[in-house]
Amino acid sequence: MNKQSIKNWAIDDRPREKLALKGAESLSNSELLAILINNGSVEKSAVDLAKELLTAVENNLLRLSKLSVKDMVKLKIKGLGPAKAITIAAALELGVRRSMADNKKEVILSSKDIANYLKAQLQYKKHEVFAVVFLNRANKINHYEIISEGGITGTVADPRIILKKALEHDAVSIVLCHNHPSGNLKPSRQDQELTNKIKEASAYFDIKVLDHIIVSEEGYFSFADEGIL
Repeated sequence: MNKQSIKNWAIDDRPREKLALKGAESLSNSELLAILINNGSVEKSAVDLAKELLTAVENNLLRLSKLSVKDMVKLKIKGLGPAKAITIAAALELGVRRSMADNKKEVILSSKDIANYLKAQLQYKKHEVFAVVFLNRANKINHYEIISEGGITGTVADPRIILKKALEHDAVSIVLCHNHPSGNLKPSRQDQELTNKIKEASAYFDIKVLDHIIVSEEGYFSFADEGIL
């Protein structure tokens, strides 16, 4: 019999029972992960596996959020295979979507209204992503879409694709967005040139570029707020 099994612990120390009795907020990160992992191996309990996974990412949940299923499997933690990694990845994605829902405003009136929504979606990406929010006449979000994905240092967005999608979704204004995986929020010269290019092209279709927002774990940068749009 495996003495490390959670079944052999006191009821108050078992993650599932503890959550049921005291609520999710009473559990540590490793205990919450242990519930997702479900069962351990012959040598380790689910909590042990969870602690090993957290140690691998230096107990940083942001770093864990950026790991794909393949990344988790590559850590070669014995007892943590693709099935468990998929469960963890799914739970983390639900967390991202919950954050997006919490930060989605019905009407966009300021950069902050849209920045937190975009930050929730893009801050965990390990590579640069360019996205666009398409707004109707009432400044409500009609559509959100990732237009292109690049490497760690950059991505390229085609204005023609953006305008085509804006027309498809009956947008009268758009908000451009991309992330900086490095954490640095300062726009590059290429960022400014691309913004101006899209702004000029959009004007021919009476579509207004309201803002270009850069997001990272550090926060966000608004072209409109900084007066460079």
